Amino acid sequence: MKSDLEIAQAASVRPIREITSSINLKDDQWIPWGRAIAKLDPRLGAEPRHRDARYVDVTAITPTPLGEGKTTTTVGLTQGLGIIGRRGMCAIRQPSMGPTFGIKGGAAGGGYSQILPMEEFNLHLTGDIHAISAAHNLITAAIDNQIYHESRWSDAFFEKRGLRKLHIDPYTISWNRVMDLNDRVLRNVITGLGELADGPVRQSAFDITVASELMAVLALARDLKDLRTRIGRIVVARDAGGAFVTTEDLGVAGAATVLLKDALWPNLLQTIEGQPAFVHAGPFANIAHGNSSVVADRIALARGGFLVTESGFGADIGMEKFFDIKCRVSGEFPDVIVLVATVRALKMHGGGPKVTPGQPLPREYREENMEILAAGLDNLRAHIRIAGEFRVPAVVAINAFETDSPRELDMVRQAAVDAGAAGAVVTHHHARGGEGAAALAEEVARVADAPRKESPRFLYEDSASLEEKLNAVATRLYGAREIELSPLARRQIQEFEEAGYGRMPVCIAKTHLSLSHDPALKNAPRDFVFPVRELRPSAGAGFVYALAGDIRTMPGLPSVPAFRGVDLDVETGRVTGLF
Repeated sequence: MKSDLEIAQAASVRPIREITSSINLKDDQWIPWGRAIAKLDPRLGAEPRHRDARYVDVTAITPTPLGEGKTTTTVGLTQGLGIIGRRGMCAIRQPSMGPTFGIKGGAAGGGYSQILPMEEFNLHLTGDIHAISAAHNLITAAIDNQIYHESRWSDAFFEKRGLRKLHIDPYTISWNRVMDLNDRVLRNVITGLGELADGPVRQSAFDITVASELMAVLALARDLKDLRTRIGRIVVARDAGGAFVTTEDLGVAGAATVLLKDALWPNLLQTIEGQPAFVHAGPFANIAHGNSSVVADRIALARGGFLVTESGFGADIGMEKFFDIKCRVSGEFPDVIVLVATVRALKMHGGGPKVTPGQPLPREYREENMEILAAGLDNLRAHIRIAGEFRVPAVVAINAFETDSPRELDMVRQAAVDAGAAGAVVTHHHARGGEGAAALAEEVARVADAPRKESPRFLYEDSASLEEKLNAVATRLYGAREIELSPLARRQIQEFEEAGYGRMPVCIAKTHLSLSHDPALKNAPRDFVFPVRELRPSAGAGFVYALAGDIRTMPGLPSVPAFRGVDLDVETGRVTGLF
């Protein structure tokens, strides 16, 4: 069997001008980046949605640690639309090189449903993530520089230069440094060691770049003006009196925007079958909203046809944030939700053995087992119910593997229909590309073209309190009986609402391995108490995120990292071992 890299390298990559021409872009609306990539003028995002545009969001049930194929399904569905004679485009997040060199490998899709060129997609692309690293670390340097000089000079010294002391409390600094690689030893660091002029000495940390609030800002900014405004609102610390300190206070917001002005231009690539693929921004799906950019989506929706995008993790996390955060900014609701399900994930929820990345799948996942599959179907039903909360029809895409039996696949399909899904289709896009997703494309097109019975909605109104918003997500989506606010969280809610952040949507950071806050609670747990231990303002991005568990923002490397297999053929210049 060919690897994803071998399939990608054997595919024919069309000149990027053919892709831009297919969506009616003029030469002055894009800039070529080599032969197969373009950067698109973000001002195109101001154009209105085409009357014939169809918007599709791909999400999933609660996954195993291996993932269930959302990106592959996103690409495969786009290709399938081409097979049935409908124009399709996809929009996905840009991957971090941390997972690429860690355990997951690349994120360009897989098999015969991939984004090309695969190597560039997974390695640097057009440098957007590096620009975020530079802008983020410039802000961190500004924080330390402010503290250093305030300790040395008088108020009069600052006033003479038109500046003021900010009196930053170093114990409240929430802005770490970043890098786009996994490195666990940087999770906690001491900076400023050495001579007096090397200070200030303080405890700090590194996050992976895609966890930066700047990444969430880039994904949500509607244009250059909005980008500048959002960057200026970012909160980095508190002063000695407890007031929030922003990048605007530091005088660094303008410079950070300058470093990101080119990163606001979305990247255009192509599927393995030649459809346009927008790749732009890659925010986390727990501490951020986990969706690609508003600008890219709006550019695509103005072209007409189908836009297939993807939200991170399951419907309880990425899809909820797609609606309650991204759709609030873009003003666009999807016509269809595609809910990716796999037999192996449902078996895990039905009591199957632990699934461990890098280890062979236990026998229960490789052989027919109707009993544990039936027991795990409640997770599928729960996610169909979640989609229903937003009043958008859901089509279940059953991503088939070689080990799935026809009886197992049929059981999942029937359960989806019985639970109220608008359709359910077994799809084979990984092995057969667009042809293998043609049936899914037909079903999605049928549902998207049908008259709507009711209008989509958000889960809560802007005017609701932060506590009411948290409670709505936890009880109506996760299945909790109630939320439990820690004393710290309760105090923070009051402070944030007094500071004017109360009208912002909430972004709950929790495990993606359970509908609850506890990764050990599989299937569809009910009536649990959902704990919220802390809240933090992402004022630039425009939401308040709540921590309901320990979230790693700097991953570590496994014992056998993926980078050990990556190399370069020095004779041909081609990458080897990337997956």
